[in-house]
Amino acid sequence: MLELKNVSKVVGGATHIADVSLTLAHGSLNVLLGPTLSGKTSLMRLMAGLDKPTSGSVWFDGKDVTGLAVQQRNVAMVYQQFINYPAMTVYENIASPLRVAGVEKGKVDSEVRKAAELLKLTPYLDRTPLNLSGGQQQRTALARAIVKNASLVLLDEPLANLDYKLREELREELPKIFAEAGTIFVYATTEPHEALLLGGNTATLSEGRVTQFGPTVEVFRKPVDLVTARTFADPPLNTIMLGKQGNHFLLDGGVNLPVPAALAGIADASYIIGFQPHHLSLERPNPAAVPVRAKVSITEITGSESFVHLDFADVRWIMLAHGIREFEPDEQVEVFIDPRHIMVFDEHGRAVSVAPRLAA
Repeated sequence: MLELKNVSKVVGGATHIADVSLTLAHGSLNVLLGPTLSGKTSLMRLMAGLDKPTSGSVWFDGKDVTGLAVQQRNVAMVYQQFINYPAMTVYENIASPLRVAGVEKGKVDSEVRKAAELLKLTPYLDRTPLNLSGGQQQRTALARAIVKNASLVLLDEPLANLDYKLREELREELPKIFAEAGTIFVYATTEPHEALLLGGNTATLSEGRVTQFGPTVEVFRKPVDLVTARTFADPPLNTIMLGKQGNHFLLDGGVNLPVPAALAGIADASYIIGFQPHHLSLERPNPAAVPVRAKVSITEITGSESFVHLDFADVRWIMLAHGIREFEPDEQVEVFIDPRHIMVFDEHGRAVSVAPRLAA
């Protein structure tokens, strides 16, 4: 078990990590989700022992390892910027941690070839890294982490340089590999959809703070605050400030959004309503959905999906619609908000409650 207890890291007066406490169990998959400069890499370096916290402590299986150097820990780390030994073949790069550990030759060979097959590297085992593509070099670094059989494996956006098909395969295979070995698996990403695909647990980070930690789907569906909800939204979360009176939230233009039953007891006041782009639709999803007139700003067509940017009551929303949707700039369209999927926050951004929601 890896435990971070009130860990902070301050560098030159700038706070990189602020009072983080986390407990990660053996065999668990843990995602660090946050934008660039949110603290993901800094937190991983503290977990690995590459950096020492300014305050707080790091424990592993009940032992305080705060001052223990990374060389004295059974840790493997793979960065988006892959690192390989340029003079060694792919085979020897993968085999290097096994040779250092004194593993017998036959075992080394079987482990290297097993990892190479998983990562589609078998045809390249005799090549040196400089004769590989960037994606192949990254796979070599991943294979080396797999064979090391480390107690803690830290992957810092490791799949960003791989092609789509292999990335999808590895998202499925890597958690299984490390779970079977009882490894604590930590995976950093900026992409909410990647966190959802990986599953496990997710810690959302913002400005060096962990805003929420728990089962990935639960954090996505029930964020404790607006910062977490925004971290877990791509395209960006749609929000609007509005007032509650009785059984309705009042929107501009005389539009009333029914208060979901689960929120019926909250006080009449101003609230921030949030909902995901795929919960704004052109077709009425159910009888309770409320129509709103909005103006199209721009439409981005990706092929199978369209991102429609809409202006409503001085706020910008994004609607994720399936298929090709073509609109003219400034065109007025009717869109539907489903009260079952809204999230409600107070004026300070704290979650008031979350309406029961369907699967994302």
